[in-house]
Amino acid sequence: QVQLMESGGGLVQPGGSLRLSCATSGRSISNYAVAWFRQAPGKERQFIAAIARSNFGAIYADSVKDRFTISEDNAKTTVFLSMIDLNPEDTAVYYCAAIRKPIPSGQQGDYDYWGQGTQVTVSS
Repeated sequence: QVQLMESGGGLVQPGGSLRLSCATSGRSISNYAVAWFRQAPGKERQFIAAIARSNFGAIYADSVKDRFTISEDNAKTTVFLSMIDLNPEDTAVYYCAAIRKPIPSGQQGDYDYWGQGTQVTVSS
């Protein structure tokens, strides 16, 4: 059974940085692309970034590509989202998700597994 667990959220001041982690487990998970989405209060869930397995690279939403970086550890068990220059508009619950193929998608409906989310609040 595939499981995803996010961590690293919290309260950060505007202009600050944060790194989120998505711990993954389960059969074949290292072959599944992993993405980050976020959902702000009253808004739809939004694609942020996704990383392909086997060096197919990463894709980003235009709104964050200059500030956010997605990466994974060498063991391919944890996917990170490094965020810099945060602003209040980045406040949201951040979710990681996995798709049962190595090439990612920007569409949330394509993802097969989801974590519970971690709250990020950007406020002074």
